[in-house]
Amino acid sequence: MVDADVVTIPAGVFLMGCESGEFGNRNERPAHRVDVDAFAIARLPITRRQYACFLDATDRPPPPHWDDARFAAPEQPAVGTNWFDAVDFCAWMAGRTGAPYRLPTEAEREKAARGGVEGLNYPWGNDLPDRVEGWMDDPRYKGDDFDRPDPVGQDPANGFGLHNMADLIHEWCADWYDADYYAHSPAANPLGPSDGVRRASRGGSWRHQVKVTRCAARSSIPPDRHFTDYGFRLALSV
Repeated sequence: MVDADVVTIPAGVFLMGCESGEFGNRNERPAHRVDVDAFAIARLPITRRQYACFLDATDRPPPPHWDDARFAAPEQPAVGTNWFDAVDFCAWMAGRTGAPYRLPTEAEREKAARGGVEGLNYPWGNDLPDRVEGWMDDPRYKGDDFDRPDPVGQDPANGFGLHNMADLIHEWCADWYDADYYAHSPAANPLGPSDGVRRASRGGSWRHQVKVTRCAARSSIPPDRHFTDYGFRLALSV
């Protein structure tokens, strides 16, 4: 059985992106006000246990690395899923529940990561906490020397009660990606460009040198790629 523990994020305006000289990558500029309708988003990324239910119910072939023992724990995030896998999982959930499950937009994902507090670098504040600084001193966490993701939900929740919004895995978003999109994106409920080559993603990566990403940080890859630091979480129109 797949449980969907979601949190409703209230409608309202938030400051999206980053202008600071320290962090403001070009694709995060300009920082701009965005009005987002209420939506719901899962507290946790989809786990291996949940994705296995989907595979069993649909006879779908598993993603690459499914038989790798490093990624086989039931409460680890389901990794190796491409964007199409994630979209199909959402459609399956919608079909079995009648609820309009989908991937979050980039704007929704960033608003949710910020936890209702404006201007934070990370979901918990402006500095890396001791637990993350400890990661950086641990040789297991240097690049690929750390060989598997942790179980979901091991981090402190943000202000909305969400976990792993900045660490663990990159999470697919619904949008096509455009590095210059913020310069002309709509002020209300932006959905991303109408087409593109890469799909947007958000969040950190267990196998990168830097495991944690800021709320404003953007990433992207082509939608057909399967990587062991990519997964997804559910969103829901309300």
